[in-house]
Amino acid sequence: MKSKLLVFTQFFIIFLMVIPFGEPVVFKFFGLGIIAFGALIGSFALYKNRLGNFNIRPDIKVDGKLITTGIYSYIRHPMYSSVLVTMGGVVVLYPMEYEYVLYALLVVTLLIKLHYEESLWKCESLEYQEYCKSSKKIIPMIY
Repeated sequence: MKSKLLVFTQFFIIFLMVIPFGEPVVFKFFGLGIIAFGALIGSFALYKNRLGNFNIRPDIKVDGKLITTGIYSYIRHPMYSSVLVTMGGVVVLYPMEYEYVLYALLVVTLLIKLHYEESLWKCESLEYQEYCKSSKKIIPMIY
């Protein structure tokens, strides 16, 4: 139930963020570039998950395998990074107060989702605990 609620909240916030209530700013190519970069991060993650390991919910799949190569060798949650970068581009396109509030809510939601997912992995896998020592959560070399 917790997983479904977190995913619903994440997508509801994203839905609200992409509804354009204003005119794009002068930096629209910069914003679109950020969105494209976020999509690229997500593409790298999906490529590594191409064998059916991807799960939108933070639950661990029964046949799920830990991926530690490619983009996953730098960050453990590249799809969360992808969402945050992409939606950051939306904020650049539509820099209004409600976008900042929604983005902050999205960050909080994804951090809760991330910590929940990591708690499940740590209970399930000693390999994951070792992996945590050599990688960051969502920002390479920082966090």
